[in-house]
Amino acid sequence: MALRYKLRSLTTTIRHHSTSPSPSPSAVLNPTSTTPLTSKEKSRAALSLLRTETNPERILEICRAASLTPQSHLDRLAFSKAVNKLKAKNYYHGIRTFIEECKERPDNLSERCVAHFIVLYGQAGLLGDAVETFEGLEKLGIERSVLTLNSLLFACVLAGDYGEMKRVYVDLSRKYGVVANLETYNTVIKGFCESGQANAVYSVVAEMERKGVKPNGETYGAMIAGFYKEEKFEDVGKVLEMMRKSGVKPGISIYNVRIQSLCKLKRTKEARALLDGILSRGMSPNWVTYGHLVHGFCKEGNLEEAMRTFEEMKQRALVPESDCYFTLVYYLCEGKDFKGALGVYKECMEKKWFPNFSIMRSLVEGLVSISEVDEARQIIGQLKEKFSTNADKWSVIEEGLPK
Repeated sequence: MALRYKLRSLTTTIRHHSTSPSPSPSAVLNPTSTTPLTSKEKSRAALSLLRTETNPERILEICRAASLTPQSHLDRLAFSKAVNKLKAKNYYHGIRTFIEECKERPDNLSERCVAHFIVLYGQAGLLGDAVETFEGLEKLGIERSVLTLNSLLFACVLAGDYGEMKRVYVDLSRKYGVVANLETYNTVIKGFCESGQANAVYSVVAEMERKGVKPNGETYGAMIAGFYKEEKFEDVGKVLEMMRKSGVKPGISIYNVRIQSLCKLKRTKEARALLDGILSRGMSPNWVTYGHLVHGFCKEGNLEEAMRTFEEMKQRALVPESDCYFTLVYYLCEGKDFKGALGVYKECMEKKWFPNFSIMRSLVEGLVSISEVDEARQIIGQLKEKFSTNADKWSVIEEGLPK
C-alpha cells in the first residue's frame, strides 16, 4: 500500500475519532488495516498531518496516535511542530498534559528523552515546568547530569528568560554539583548575546580558561554575532584576535556569521566586500553565504544586486535553499518586478518548492496587473492541484480574473 494512500486513510480515521473519548493509538492509526504503518511511516504521517491541522485537540490526537518518542529524529520534528502550533493557540494545558503523558511511558524514561521534554517545555514558554522536571529527575529514576543541565539552559534561551538562564548556570549547577562542559558554556554565551548582554561573555570565557575548557568555532561565532548585534565593532575585532591567539582559524562558518550580522544591520555592501575578500584568499563560500547576501540586498531594496548575487550563486554550482527563492519572489513582487518574480517562481517550482499562499497571491495579482492573465491562470491551476486545502480560495480568485 502506498504511503500516500495510508496518509489519506490516517487523516480520515483521526478526524473520525477526534471527538470520541480517548481512542487507542492502534485503533486510530490502523483500525482494520492488514498492512499497518511502520514506526517511520507513522512519524512521517504525523508530520504530514501536523502541517495542515489547526484544531488543538486533533493535533494532540495525531501525536498520541503516532506514539511519538524523542528517540526518533522524525518524532522530534513532529514534537516541535505540534508544540509550536499549540503555543500559537495558547493551548498550554494541552502541551503540559501531553508532555506529562509522554514522561509516564516506560520507553521515554531515559536521560535523553527527558532532556528533550525539558527543551519542549522551554519551547512552549513553560519554563517553570522545565525547571520542575529538572529538579524532579530522581522521581523518574534518572540521574541529574550535564546533559539535563544543558537542556534546561537551552530551554531558558528558547523561552527568552535570560535571568533564569543565569540562575540555572550559577546556582543550580552548583547546587547539584553538575560540571559544565563546552556545550554548557556555549549555550550561556548564546543566551547573553541574544539578550543584549554580550559583554558578559568575557567572564564566561575566563571561567572556561580556569576550568580548562577550550572555546571552539561555535563559541566565537556566538560572541561575534552578539557584538555585531550591539554594534560593538571593536569587540568583534577583539574576538577575532582571541581566535588567532588560541589557534582557531576562522572558517567559512565564522565568515557566514559576520556576513549575516552585517546584513541584519543593513550593511549588506560591507558584507559583500567581506565575501570578495574571502574569494580573493581562495576560500570557498557556500550556499549559506550567498543566501545571507540575497536576503540582505532584498531587505534593503537593492533587488538588482540581489538577483546578481543569486545568479552568481548558481554559477558556482551552489544550490539555493527554498527560503532564498521565496524571499526573492516576495521582494520582487514588492518591487513590482512581476516578470522577474515569475522567473524565480518557475525555477523553484521545478524543484517542487512553492511559496506560501500570500506570496503567490501577490504574484498572481501582480501578473494580472501587467496583463499576464494566462500566466496567472496557469499558476492558479498548479497551486490548486498541489494544495487542495487552498483550492477554494484560489477558485474565488480565479473567478475574479479578467475574461
